[in-house]
Amino acid sequence: MEKRYHKPQCDLDGIVRATISRYAMFLGGDTVLVGLSGGPDSVCLLTMLHKFKDDLGLRLHAIYIDHGLRPCEAPDEIAFCDDLCARLSIPFLVRTVHVKTYAAERGMNRQEAARELRYQTYKEVLFQVRGELIALGHTSDDQLETFLLRLLRGAGPKGLSGIPPMRGNIVRPLIETERDDVEEYLDRRRIRYIVDSSNLREDYLRNRIRKTFIPALKKVNPSIVRTTQRTMEILREEERYFDIIITKNLMKLISRKTNSRIELFLIPMETMEKVILRRVLRRAIEETRGLRRIEFINIEEVIDLIKNGRTGDRIYLPDGLRAIKNYATLILTSDAPKKLETLPLSVPGEAVSRECKVVVRASVEEAVVDYRDGKTTAVFDADKTGTSLTVRSRREGDFFFPMGFGKRKKLQDFFVDEKVPRDERDEIPVVLSGTDVIWIAGFRGDERFKVTEGTKRFVRLELKKGV
Repeated sequence: MEKRYHKPQCDLDGIVRATISRYAMFLGGDTVLVGLSGGPDSVCLLTMLHKFKDDLGLRLHAIYIDHGLRPCEAPDEIAFCDDLCARLSIPFLVRTVHVKTYAAERGMNRQEAARELRYQTYKEVLFQVRGELIALGHTSDDQLETFLLRLLRGAGPKGLSGIPPMRGNIVRPLIETERDDVEEYLDRRRIRYIVDSSNLREDYLRNRIRKTFIPALKKVNPSIVRTTQRTMEILREEERYFDIIITKNLMKLISRKTNSRIELFLIPMETMEKVILRRVLRRAIEETRGLRRIEFINIEEVIDLIKNGRTGDRIYLPDGLRAIKNYATLILTSDAPKKLETLPLSVPGEAVSRECKVVVRASVEEAVVDYRDGKTTAVFDADKTGTSLTVRSRREGDFFFPMGFGKRKKLQDFFVDEKVPRDERDEIPVVLSGTDVIWIAGFRGDERFKVTEGTKRFVRLELKKGV
């Protein structure tokens, strides 16, 4: 018969008090919003904080978040939580979020969407109750599950450091307790709790890890939860040390910075050790607005751009982020690409785009000696162009007859051949006479409007940038 490992009964009150003291989670007089699902962890957390509230000077509120995924079970869970809070004289709130819709709109899985919505709701309700802290019931078993989940997905040291006991205004007083001890504590005191049926389903990877992988590991090492917890503590300590190094390096690299754009000096990064460069780039990317997540492969692509890319090369990252290699800097930006508005251009006259910082100027001349290169200055037959022109950005279906080439060419194909980055194409002025393209400003004119021996009047078009 297989022998089972039996742990001695633990002093859960003492462990939780020691965790609270070790991380200085409460300063006294705090209003705390407690996440309550009715499960053993959250019920244990709420009852313990209620038990400690006078000593710690806490004012407690509890919140149940209905994710809209279990309509048959949620009403009973809400009723259970409401009854528990009534017996403890703790104000109880309920909020509903729409996980399915949120996940579909953002291309996320439901668990990821539920987590984002849950934390958003905690922060909103904390503000409403004028609270200071959010208390959540994560245990060291959650730590182990998170460690294994991230290990299977290829996380680095930061990801493997697990769930922090404190982050911002979120505290986790049960983070150094094991789930078995929590359930034993509640059973011994005859405190009821309920079980979320979704935790029993094995179609979620976390549940499969919990129900099959971890029991197998515990047969090899009964103390696997505590062992992994120590490993994650070491990783968190090392991460704090690395954070200091990364902060110092990043401060030296920043050339310019806004909420959605950061420019970093290239030369130091080209010779920087990859282990530091990865972390510097991740931190820089995290500080740009609009980015939800960044993968290891994305960081490697940026490193390759830095070390092997040419000036002007760029890569496109998730959530609209772009990395652009300039002459002396690397630009990381989530700014939406600019688009040139539609502008009238009289001949003579000028069209000015303040958004794209360009001016297209038109003049009429009786004779032309200097034709220039046709890029920043181009000359056309005035009788063919007319005197009422339009300047705008490219549109689908645009085509022209490139001067010197003669054959019709789609503007899309022209930009591809010219290696114009796609996030810059909407900024390029396209000059038209009626519906016909005359000039792709900065590149080439149209064969149909070129100057011939019979030209009597000339239109000179000039492009000025950065005005």
